[in-house]
Amino acid sequence: MAVTIKNAEQLDKMRVAGKLAAQVLGMIEPYVVPGVTTDELDRRCHQYITEVQGAIPAPLNYKGFPRSVCTSVNNVVCHGIPGPKVLKKGDILNIDVTVIKDGFHGDTSRMFHIGEVGVLAKRLCVVARDALCVGIDLARPGTKLGEIGRAVQKHVEAQGFSVVRDYCGHGIGEVFHEDPQVLHYYDPSRGMGLELAPGMTFTIEPMVNAGGYLVRLLPDGWTVVTKDRSLSAQWEHTLAITDTGVEVLTRRPEENW
Repeated sequence: MAVTIKNAEQLDKMRVAGKLAAQVLGMIEPYVVPGVTTDELDRRCHQYITEVQGAIPAPLNYKGFPRSVCTSVNNVVCHGIPGPKVLKKGDILNIDVTVIKDGFHGDTSRMFHIGEVGVLAKRLCVVARDALCVGIDLARPGTKLGEIGRAVQKHVEAQGFSVVRDYCGHGIGEVFHEDPQVLHYYDPSRGMGLELAPGMTFTIEPMVNAGGYLVRLLPDGWTVVTKDRSLSAQWEHTLAITDTGVEVLTRRPEENW
């Protein structure tokens, strides 16, 4: 699949989808409290996306995924399936939201603290968010994807953590996952890779583990956990490369991009 360059009309639609995805994370925040189940969070997100926003939750039935958002708790790296799990004080949670509006996708995720969390968990969440910021700050015309991956990896490893290798960011638009693949580490065999150009849209979404970077897939075929059972954290934004820099399409009101 070739990298798609979005025109002005397509970018406008992606701005709308990105804004809606960001709004879902804002809506759900007051409900992320001790005692709630991940299934309840999914139900609220689904209702908001479909009934309030008039949009479609992209994960639902995507290649068989059974819920409308992903909820990844503690040592779950990504693609956690909402269910009866009750959140408790000290947990960390990633909620990953993707909406479709007028045929275009907006994809974003963030970490939540359930009550007061431990020092390691808190630091891990900060480092994962900072790693995303490192990648966004480099995203502009002329930058190569390998530069972003190398900078993200360097930042994470300097803090004593590791970056997951098995999952990466991705191009996005009318297709949920399209080219290019956006690695969050440097792979010498690929070199510096694709040079960014205006109209490209993709996600940066580093998954950062407190222990090693190895992961394993659970028998449900979706849930990915750290192999050493260490904590994991992830933040994600959908970006558009502009003539002069980058636009964060899923920016939330409290963010400065």
